[in-house]
Amino acid sequence: MTSARFLVVLDADSTLIRNEVIELLADEAGRRAEVQAATEAAMRGEVDFATSLRSRVAALAGVPITAFARVRSRIEPTPGVQELTAAVHERGGVVGVVSGGFHEILDAVAPALGVDRWRANRLEMADGALSGRVDGEIVDAAAKAASLQLWAAELGVPPHATIAIGDGANDLQMMAAAGLGIAFNAKPAVRAAASLVVGPVDLAQVIPLLP
Repeated sequence: MTSARFLVVLDADSTLIRNEVIELLADEAGRRAEVQAATEAAMRGEVDFATSLRSRVAALAGVPITAFARVRSRIEPTPGVQELTAAVHERGGVVGVVSGGFHEILDAVAPALGVDRWRANRLEMADGALSGRVDGEIVDAAAKAASLQLWAAELGVPPHATIAIGDGANDLQMMAAAGLGIAFNAKPAVRAAASLVVGPVDLAQVIPLLP
């Protein structure tokens, strides 16, 4: 698609899907509790996201690549997500996802849920297992905002016709860059900064807000 009426960009973990993928991967390493605590601190904005992500990914060192299939099987789409993506498409819009999570999971999950384009981090692998490092630049708050702006420009969508939906501190820049920033099942700081707050964990609630 070369043009669109509007663009909706969602976060992935705890927005597009109910899960935090890095916590599912940490289960495979037997280190969920420490990774979960670090994830929650990052989402509240208490620590730098990139620094936090590197430390959490380090905890995944040694997890075999075969674990990806088990993690994908545990993914729970957020209620209403397919209704939302269908409604966006019916109205001539495009759905994007930009995530601090991982392509290794999102590449399978995103298209199945009606997402048109997506960007996420990549995990470095060596000898059939995770190395404990991120491969390439980290998708942080600035990268999320830049992705929304780049996709809008590519699609010929003016800034006022963009919608960003997220739950954590690393979504705030993306929400500020959008015409409408929606806090979804969000942390208090995100709810305070958002244009609108959606309380029920049901993405179909967003449909009446579409242009």
